[in-house]
Amino acid sequence: MNISETVKVSKDILILGIESSCDETAASVVRNGREVLSNIISSQIDIHTLYGGVVPEIASRKHMERIDQVVMKAIADAGVTMEDIDAIAVTYGPGLVGALLVGVSYAKSYAWALDKPLVGVHHIEGHICANYIENPDLKPPFMCLVVSGGHTHLVRVKDYGDYEILGRTRDDAAGEAFDKVARVIGLGYPGGPKIDKVSYEGDPAAIDFPRAKIADNEYDFSFSGLKSAVLNYLNSLSMKGENYDQADVAASFQQAVVDVLTGHSMAAIKEYGTDSFAIAGGVASNSHLREAMKKACDELGVKFYMPSPIFCTDNAAMIAVAGYHEYMAGNTADWNLNAVPALKLGER
Repeated sequence: MNISETVKVSKDILILGIESSCDETAASVVRNGREVLSNIISSQIDIHTLYGGVVPEIASRKHMERIDQVVMKAIADAGVTMEDIDAIAVTYGPGLVGALLVGVSYAKSYAWALDKPLVGVHHIEGHICANYIENPDLKPPFMCLVVSGGHTHLVRVKDYGDYEILGRTRDDAAGEAFDKVARVIGLGYPGGPKIDKVSYEGDPAAIDFPRAKIADNEYDFSFSGLKSAVLNYLNSLSMKGENYDQADVAASFQQAVVDVLTGHSMAAIKEYGTDSFAIAGGVASNSHLREAMKKACDELGVKFYMPSPIFCTDNAAMIAVAGYHEYMAGNTADWNLNAVPALKLGER
């Protein structure tokens, strides 16, 4: 489907976004790819906290229970009707396959019933596009670091929908490492916010945890060794009958992660000469990372962008924004759209 230039400039475009890739059931209506009219998020965090992490089967069932209510509330809060919507955008990967299928099936059903275009959105593209919501001056090209529970990507945003991945994690994602370390030091799930909070009580230089470097790609990440270093440190103290300071471990671990993320990002900025840098994803709401990135960008004279925390975690506003740009480029899906749990950025 091709969208004419006349349509682009003569009417507002309303996109309904649907997100269900993990444990948030979310829907949002966005006007013209920038203005959020509604943003409804139904979180399952209390349920999964009981199990120390997301249980895929439970997540899928809860999505099925909540998705219709969430979408209807998003439409109502936006003050529009389903007939006003120009296209329906939905996350189709990556993520938990069962959870993705709920959102994809729902979006396909509504698009078919209302004869609306369907747009499949990559979850990571959604996170990148979250930066457009509150930053009207931000336009490609720019550099973006996406850090979440399942992904750590350093991306050159060449244009809307055009991405070059400079570096990605070789093992654990940053958010995954936060969750695992939080669990072993007794903070529980979700690990990111809890480590961020308790770190203010600790010394980030108390323990010298390693900062991994990848020999064949300086922009790739690895956090598995850091996680193992924390475990080895705790085990060594346990064998000697010594206690550890929870806040010091949290702060020192977090500092190691922040140093790696910041170091890789600034190196890429210097090599590629970009004048704008953004962060995105759940870990982008970490206050220490936000402070470190802003300071580093200021030192290089680079404009720094970051979404508000509500747009860092999984939400449908970012999916609607990404869907808007895909829709305007004529990239719509057919009824064969399916969940792709291991979808790579740039694939269709």
